[in-house]
Amino acid sequence: MKSLLLTLFFVFSSLFASSTVVELHVSGVIGPASSEYLKNAIETAVRKDAQMILIKLDTPGGLSTSMREMIQDITNSHIPVVMYVSPKGAHAASAGTYLMYASHIAAMAPGTNIGAATPISLLPTESDAPQLSIAQIKTFNDAMAYIKSLAELNDRNISWAQSAVENATSISAEEALKIGVIDFIAENEKELLMKLDGQTVKVAQRNIILDTKDVIIVLYEPDWKTEFLSIITNPNIAYSLLLLAIYGIFFELLNPGGILPGVIGTIAGVIALYALNMIPFNYAGLLLIILGISFMIAEVFVAGFGILGIGGVVAFSFGSILLFDAETLGNSVSIPLIIAFGLVSLAFFVMLMRLFLQSRSLKVVTGMQEMIGLEGYVVDITDTGYHVFCHAETWNAISQSKLSVGESVQIVGLSDLVLEVKPLKE
Repeated sequence: MKSLLLTLFFVFSSLFASSTVVELHVSGVIGPASSEYLKNAIETAVRKDAQMILIKLDTPGGLSTSMREMIQDITNSHIPVVMYVSPKGAHAASAGTYLMYASHIAAMAPGTNIGAATPISLLPTESDAPQLSIAQIKTFNDAMAYIKSLAELNDRNISWAQSAVENATSISAEEALKIGVIDFIAENEKELLMKLDGQTVKVAQRNIILDTKDVIIVLYEPDWKTEFLSIITNPNIAYSLLLLAIYGIFFELLNPGGILPGVIGTIAGVIALYALNMIPFNYAGLLLIILGISFMIAEVFVAGFGILGIGGVVAFSFGSILLFDAETLGNSVSIPLIIAFGLVSLAFFVMLMRLFLQSRSLKVVTGMQEMIGLEGYVVDITDTGYHVFCHAETWNAISQSKLSVGESVQIVGLSDLVLEVKPLKE
């Protein structure tokens, strides 16, 4: 009886697992977080023995390296991967086009589009083709060959794929279905699953017949590591972390022993370096940011009549703009954020400079020098001078003028614990 129950349990578990579809949403710019998200989702689908992986896609493109990592995961998957451009109004541009061609089944919702797969700044025309460098030509040819191989792999329209790379062509869902770029158009997920039911898909050299009639959809949410990676690889966040690191370390050097600024700056610096290692950035932009901050700091200590401060703000702003390429990442540092950081930095260093200059002109308030200018009164006349009460103490004193007991005096000098005083009435 026990063995029978175990057998039934495994049979029903197998049936339940085979009817599972793992769903994930890839939206926004394709980057390291997207690649990590897909890799983890495929591993989860394998553990659950899922029948299919459904990816809802809406992207303007992104990093080529992350896109290729995702394509490798898709093409090497033993579970069918269905790419669905959804909801209405979504698009699969640039890197998204390659992902659609790499998937085992490609579908789109009405009102969506696909295309514009040309590598950034490599679109050749008759006028500028001779100006392309050897490296640019190699990148362009590689992109053409890559999308052609994906089209051949999944029996999709090769000529349009090459046109999407060569001429940045973009088409609607209806046209994509007509010319064989995609397999289905579906209003929603329910309709897509109905159309997929009974379809034969070739995956890893074997044919799989999909049974999507009564599937259980399991939405795969990114884990905290993926979410963290997604946050720090956002250009605005990476930029803010970089500045936080620079300012934190600067404050610690300015005020050794403060500890908190140094700790915050160090942590932010490590995270910023990790983010910059994951996403491409411009070294010239980074150097200009550091140079700009250095100029603003120098303005505090050097009488540059504002030239260093203004130059620092200009260098800082240009460096911030150049730090990340919006066309490569699909996103860049927000201009309002750059302006805000620039103005705040300038205001801070101007204020710091003013406080620094004021502190240099202030009278000493500690040590023996603080005695100069204070008032006291004569308490006794001695053979060598006077005893003067000042600062809650009685001091030996000398004076160029003749003084009397009880007379008010002002301290004008101090030498070897002997005060030099003068009558206050003078």
